[in-house]
Formats: sequence, C-alpha cells, structure tokens
Amino acid sequence: MVEQDTQQQIIDLEKWKTKFRESASSYQQAAPYPHAQFDNFLEGWAAREAMNAFPKVKDQGWIHYVHVNEKKHGLNKMDLIPGFIQEVITALNTDAFVAALSELTGIPGLKADPTLEGGGLHQSQRGGYLNIHADFTVHPHKRTWRRRVNLLVYLNEGWLPEYKGDLELWSRDMKACVQKISPVFNRCAIFNTDEDSFHGLPDPIECPEDMTRKSIALYYFTEEEKAPRARATNYRARPTDGIKALFIWLDKQAVNVYTKVKGALGINDDFVSKVLNWFSRRK
Repeated sequence: MVEQDTQQQIIDLEKWKTKFRESASSYQQAAPYPHAQFDNFLEGWAAREAMNAFPKVKDQGWIHYVHVNEKKHGLNKMDLIPGFIQEVITALNTDAFVAALSELTGIPGLKADPTLEGGGLHQSQRGGYLNIHADFTVHPHKRTWRRRVNLLVYLNEGWLPEYKGDLELWSRDMKACVQKISPVFNRCAIFNTDEDSFHGLPDPIECPEDMTRKSIALYYFTEEEKAPRARATNYRARPTDGIKALFIWLDKQAVNVYTKVKGALGINDDFVSKVLNWFSRRK
C-alpha cells in the first residue's frame, strides 16, 4: 500500500487513465502513425526531482551509442539508476499504468520490460544526434516479445527551439517529416513502433556545453504465440542526405550483424560499450 501511494504521488494515475481514454481515438488516427504528446506528465515536484537526480554521463554504467547513425548515451541498469528515477520507472511499469497505455493505443496485452533493453535513461550532449529509423522489432532476449510502444519523458528545463533536438516523426515512405515534438521539461511522447514508424533527431543538437538533452525511455511489448520476424534498428536516409545515405546504409548493415550476434550470444549493449571504451583508451 505504501508503494502504491508513492506511485500515485509521482504520477496521477487516475487523471491519466481518463486522459488516455479520451485521447484514444485521436492517438490511433494520428499521422504519420499513432502518437501523442502530453505535457505536465509527472507530478511537478516529481519531474523536478527526477531531473535533478539525472546522472551525468560517465563510463561506469553508461552505454555509449556512438557510430555513424547515432551519438547518444544510455543507462539501463536499474541498480545504477538513481533511486528516485527507479521509482518513476516502476510507476510507469505497473500493471495499472500499462493497462491505461493499452487503452490509449488500442493494443491489448501490453507488457513492460523490466530489463530496460535499449531504454532506461538517454542523454545527448551538444552535437548529439540520432538518425531517422524504425526501432528493432523483437526483444533481443525474448523471442516472442514484439515491440509495440515507446514512451519518452523529457526532463529538459529551459530547452529553447534554437537548441534543436526535436523528435521528428517521418512519413512511412520517408518522403517528409510530418510532426515534430520538442523535448521540453515534463513532456511525454508516446508512439507506436511499427516496422515503418520512422523517427529520430537527425540534426546535431546545439544546446550549451553545460547542458544535455535528457529523457526516460521505456518500451512496451506484446507476447506473441509465434516468434515474430526479428529485424534490427532500420536506419533510413532523408531525401536531402545525399552521399551521407551510403554511410547510413553501411552502418545499418553493421548494426544488423551486431544485433544477431547479441541475440545469439546473450550479450548486451553494456558489454560492447565497455569493449569499445577499452579500445578507445588504448589509442
């Protein structure tokens, strides 16, 4: 009972159950694919405490996603995430909240991922980016878990338009950016992750050196009777990317190979990040 009371203070579950129910039709019919944004998502004090607790990028625990198609950092080990942010994640992974997400999205049987595979905390420093992509389709270590929904909570107080860093939602044919969501403080972005729900922040962010773009990233799955077709993150070039498109494609092939090896050997991104950091320090 104490745990439930704490979670009610972090997020007003009853309010969001009602709001999600009311928003279900507009969410499911949104272009370019089902999505919505909700402001003042966490209780105000909770959002501020989570922002203040957000750890700086360090080698210990942080996974450094640095290659052609992205430059960002992630922390998905629950025991290394600050205690209060653990409480926020727990609140957003409860059965009651996930059931409300199912009503919003129209996807029955959504499941939270306690391993935070690929999610957890995301942070980008000045110059960070993430090329347009559709997410991996199957949980790397749970073959029957199909990825269905992303939820992002932004914790960036004072974020200005000139810093860039908007989440871009692109048309399914990759001809145009249809929607942009600014990563402002306490805004929540939710969207379906289909095979062609292309999104990202492809232009390097231009925030001050002492500032970062911070978010809590949670992914939700459905358990299928048969293992769905697994596909790695599908990076795509924009029409204006020119010769850069070749390097985006080549890097995508490398990511695809890595994803297959990761699943076969049962390794995770943290292991590879440590190996890359070791080689970097040896140079």
